[in-house]
Amino acid sequence: MSYIISVFSDFSKIKPATLSVIIAILFASFLLYILRNSVKFNAKMLVYGGLAIAISFVLSYIRFYHWPQGGSITPASMLPLFVFAYYYGAGPGILVGMAYGMLQLIQDPFVVHWIQLLLDYPLAFGALGLAGFFKKNLSFGVLVGGFGRFFSHFLSGVFFFASYAPKGMNPVVYSLLVNGILVGVEVLICFMVSIIPQVRNAIEIIKKKALA
Repeated sequence: MSYIISVFSDFSKIKPATLSVIIAILFASFLLYILRNSVKFNAKMLVYGGLAIAISFVLSYIRFYHWPQGGSITPASMLPLFVFAYYYGAGPGILVGMAYGMLQLIQDPFVVHWIQLLLDYPLAFGALGLAGFFKKNLSFGVLVGGFGRFFSHFLSGVFFFASYAPKGMNPVVYSLLVNGILVGVEVLICFMVSIIPQVRNAIEIIKKKALA
């Protein structure tokens, strides 16, 4: 019996953050398996999805503000993901958003629990794909997808970051304020950029090529 225990003894050396990443990857793989028949990626979708992730990732490094426990305000870093979902629909948008969430986990990890990891990374950014349900109105899709991300972070804040709330402040109020400011400003920036006529026209021109 002791020999069997010794065989697996190195598992105790795995850091919580590493274990959380493994769990997140397994969870993402499980969702991919579930959606395998409803979401079909062709070569063009893969190219545009990769470009959306790459542009968002680069923009995420330009931070107007960075919250100590994770989260930041950037120059519309979510917009390429919203645009991808607008082009190809909610299913592909959710999967691309989840992939981007995994990159965010590598870039700026702040993990206290594996459920919190799922809420703050693959689920939060996957929710941006909800914009794909509004393929005739990108700006409204930005608001819906942005709310989806906010709600996921909000739940994480209530259940896993209550200890960071100022003394006497209700965790619900604390999470609402913090995520409302961080995600709310991010979504507002994306919304404002999406209604600029020149940007809107460019998005529509690229959409024709993306769907050709």
